[in-house]
Amino acid sequence: MDLNNYLSGKISLNYFIHRLNQNGASFHIHYWGVMPNHYDTQWHKHSFFEVVYVIKGEGVYIEDDRTYPLQENTLFLSRPEVLHQIKSKKGLSLLYVAFDLIDSESSESWIKIMETAKQSSNIILYDVEETETALLWRSLLLRATNRHNEFFEEMLSNTAYGLILSILQDFVPLLNKSHPKQDYEQYSALLTQAQLYIHDNLSNSLRLTEVAKHLHISGRHLSRIFVAELGVSFSKYVQDERIKKAMVLLKRSKLSIKEISEETGFMNVHYFTRVFSDMMQTSPGKFRSLYFDKYTTTFSEG
Repeated sequence: MDLNNYLSGKISLNYFIHRLNQNGASFHIHYWGVMPNHYDTQWHKHSFFEVVYVIKGEGVYIEDDRTYPLQENTLFLSRPEVLHQIKSKKGLSLLYVAFDLIDSESSESWIKIMETAKQSSNIILYDVEETETALLWRSLLLRATNRHNEFFEEMLSNTAYGLILSILQDFVPLLNKSHPKQDYEQYSALLTQAQLYIHDNLSNSLRLTEVAKHLHISGRHLSRIFVAELGVSFSKYVQDERIKKAMVLLKRSKLSIKEISEETGFMNVHYFTRVFSDMMQTSPGKFRSLYFDKYTTTFSEG
């Protein structure tokens, strides 16, 4: 597996996949990485999870006072606030992804799962070449290099979400037991209709009572559907969809910030800027100017 072939895929992932929100879990993806030649890092820690897949090479992963050997087809988990270091004399070929759960947008069961992950003692796996996680990661990178697919973003987002779930299943025993059934139930027809209506009418006010009336149900019933099946409130879902559309328009259109705020249903540009900045931790203008350098292929610290 020549990682140089997947550098354009890294760019696509960093460009398109920042947030994943399905089945009661909302993940913020900090970055995706493809590094053909990785050597040493200084001692450091993260405020988020980072998962690394060793494609080739040998080295060690050091966490506090424990040292784990790294070799081809090794998967390891760096947990939040844990001091760690990677060392390799001859270099490692790595794939990596950094993420965390957005508690305010996720169900209690998912918050519990991620708290369990922080305490996990199972942080390294060997011989993962044919596992679901390895296969999904390769599939994700392959899809990310093919932007001409008509359903590119949808396929990329779904595969990325599947990869994060598979990674968590590898390291969190709780996920291998019976998970709350409601998190994995099929979306109801009513929920699907509501989601489609919201998606197609984001420039409108989209009040709960108005959408419920369109579906011929009560606002209370519609509110329960969103909480029960998605783990988020109706208003939070609508706001997330507005921001998702705004992200697409910022990346792909020449519309002004004011025009984008109107197109996504915000009452004014100042409110749009505040909500976008709170959710994305950057302003709409700065988000539009993001650029990922595909020519970075070698890493060494110190």
